[in-house]
Amino acid sequence: MGDQEEKSIKEAKRVEKHAAEEAQLVAKEQARKKAYLARERAAEQARQERENKRREKRAAEEAQLVAKEQARKKAYLAREQAIAKAQEARRLKAKKQAQE
Repeated sequence: MGDQEEKSIKEAKRVEKHAAEEAQLVAKEQARKKAYLARERAAEQARQERENKRREKRAAEEAQLVAKEQARKKAYLAREQAIAKAQEARRLKAKKQAQE
């Protein structure tokens, strides 16, 4: 029976060692998954930040384009009004000279 007891003890130690190794493997796998998810979250957050910066830049550029277009239209209208006033002044001057 001593030999049988020794085998049982060895078997129990082997089972215990296997259980400990299995627990370590599970812990390693959980740590690996946690690290992977953290990297994925960081990458997604970085992508989101880049996208937000692009949107902000695009919005600022569009606002500048709108302002530039408004200034261009205003300048065009001012030129047209100046031309119209000059034409009216010439017309009045010509009319005045014709009356003299």
